[in-house]
Amino acid sequence: MVLNILHYPDPILAQKAKPVDKLTPELRALIGDMVETMYEKEGVGLAAPQVGHSVRLICLDPTGPKERTNLMVVFNPEIVAREGFVEDEERCLSVAETSCKIIRSDKITVRGLDQTLAPVRYECDGYLSRVFQHEIDHLDGKTIVDHMSRLKRTMYEKKIKKWQI
Repeated sequence: MVLNILHYPDPILAQKAKPVDKLTPELRALIGDMVETMYEKEGVGLAAPQVGHSVRLICLDPTGPKERTNLMVVFNPEIVAREGFVEDEERCLSVAETSCKIIRSDKITVRGLDQTLAPVRYECDGYLSRVFQHEIDHLDGKTIVDHMSRLKRTMYEKKIKKWQI
């Protein structure tokens, strides 16, 4: 089932998500719904808070939405090593009609749990590194808006207020 994606400034997007310690039928269903939603909305990553669930779960596929050949589902992802820096433009399914340049680590090591709650470890660089960092930001209550300059953020928030009228 395709889920509704929450948009900034929804308060759930600003909360730190809770760790997962038990795989429930609801979480299994959430994984399937998140994957379907991510591909339907033409994303390459999606975090559970973006669809209203404040749990530490991300789905990502850097080949998506077209190829769909490298799906990763990670519970409780944690960056345990970083190296280098690179700046690039990012967009977000939860932050409508804008983008933002963000400096991120070029190479990272992520550890977490897979769909069966077995330990996994990813050595990432380039685009995959950026996608992981973006989705983990969501689990920590951050969006790309939090990376914007004060001026760009103020302008974006004024634009949101006009949309809400």
